Amino acid sequence: MGGELVLIAMFLGVIVWAWRVVRWVWLRPKKIEKMLREQGLSGTPYRLLYGDTKETKHMAKLANSNPISLSDDFVPRVIPFYHHIVKAYGKSSFTWMGPVARVNIMEPELIQEILMNNKDFKKPTPNPLAKFLISGLAGYEDQKWSKHRKIINPAFYVDKLKNMLSAMCLSSSEMMKEWEILIDGNSSGVCELNVQPYIEGLTSDVICRTAFGSSYKQGRKIHGLQKEQAQLTLQVLQSVYIPGWRFLPTRRNTRLKEINSQLKCLFTDIIKRREYTMNVGEDDNGDDLLSLLMRSNQKEIRENGDNKNLGMNTSEIIDECKMFYFAGQESTSNLLTWTMIMLSIHSNWQVRAREEVFQVFGTQKPDYDGLSRLKIVTMILYEVLRLFPPAPIFTRVIYKDTKLGKMTLPPGVQFLLPVLLVHHDTEIWGEDAKEFKPDRFSQGISKATNNRVSFFPFSWGPRICIANNFAMLEAKTAIAMILQRFSFELSPSYTHAPSFVLTLQPQYGAHLLLRKI
Repeated sequence: MGGELVLIAMFLGVIVWAWRVVRWVWLRPKKIEKMLREQGLSGTPYRLLYGDTKETKHMAKLANSNPISLSDDFVPRVIPFYHHIVKAYGKSSFTWMGPVARVNIMEPELIQEILMNNKDFKKPTPNPLAKFLISGLAGYEDQKWSKHRKIINPAFYVDKLKNMLSAMCLSSSEMMKEWEILIDGNSSGVCELNVQPYIEGLTSDVICRTAFGSSYKQGRKIHGLQKEQAQLTLQVLQSVYIPGWRFLPTRRNTRLKEINSQLKCLFTDIIKRREYTMNVGEDDNGDDLLSLLMRSNQKEIRENGDNKNLGMNTSEIIDECKMFYFAGQESTSNLLTWTMIMLSIHSNWQVRAREEVFQVFGTQKPDYDGLSRLKIVTMILYEVLRLFPPAPIFTRVIYKDTKLGKMTLPPGVQFLLPVLLVHHDTEIWGEDAKEFKPDRFSQGISKATNNRVSFFPFSWGPRICIANNFAMLEAKTAIAMILQRFSFELSPSYTHAPSFVLTLQPQYGAHLLLRKI
């Protein structure tokens, strides 16, 4: 009798499990698809389990297989699937990331509503394997996000940023000395150079100095590991998440875990050494981000009755360090690289920017007040961020029935905010939306956007990137110093191929011809 009961229980368990699987991969998606169509949205029909993931990967692979000309629209190359969806189904459309519906949102008013309301519109919980890269403040919600934001925020106050400027200038000077040596070694006085790896080295070095006070060699090791981690994470994000899959010893899973372990060891070593120097009163890096973060964390614990639950533990500090390093290095590196490419193509703007830099600084090292007066340089950086936003898409998710505009959507639906498509939308920016025209920002962002949320390269609202001012200061410093010493143009070997690997970057580098001024 006992054996029969066990068999019945097992049979019922299998039935319940099978029902949940059927509901997850078919019944619920089909019900949501019907609801979306009833509300006037158009989109792709749901396909069992995979949704649109296979087509998304296929189109991305095809797009990245061929470069384009400078005059071509590069949006179809960077996000080919979403570009196709908007062309085929309109701006109010939906797609499928596996069995999860993604509603496309391109109206500035709805974008504002989503980004302002981080209580209802949350970041999707990433695939557990993606959490190795997407961690820290960027991945938290609600009280944990508020706690970490409060602790980290003081590290990015203006007075702290001013103290980091000298490190930014030093790193920029060291990169340019390398360029000068290469040019001097060429009898023609011209050097053909792929500047992308040098700029990556620069931004990596800046993060090392301003965030961790660590060595260049250590920073390059972190950068190399995180670059590989980013490429593997993109593969993960383009796949359907099947519960338990992360535990299988596949080559990708194993490598992601190896990289994560190596990064944890590197950052743990940095943090432990900093804790020691702070405890013995020998902290010579008092104004770098790690010291500021750790002191802010200690202050938060002290002010709340030594309740350590209100501060951050070592694991959480490591996660913040990983995010500092990746986001701070990657976004600024891409911004500077695309800026040099654009100024190589549009030499008139390079001349105007250089004249402004010399007018403000002469041949002297940039200072904080002078950088804030660089109107033309700022316009150029904004226009580069509009055309080449670091993150071409954002996503949000709801966990309850939620009203957005005229729509009422069920829990589990995701919202795709295609930053790149909004930034290139001719209905918002005019017929010249795809052209490089920095003067559209001559009267600031508010005037350029008519006070609508149509320019959000660092996100917007409460969850705007906490380090956006850091990134802009670093970019202004580096580009100003480059303009003081060099003129540059595209090399004949330059290949135009904007590509999306978690951030928007040139697939084949940035090959330029450099001359000393």
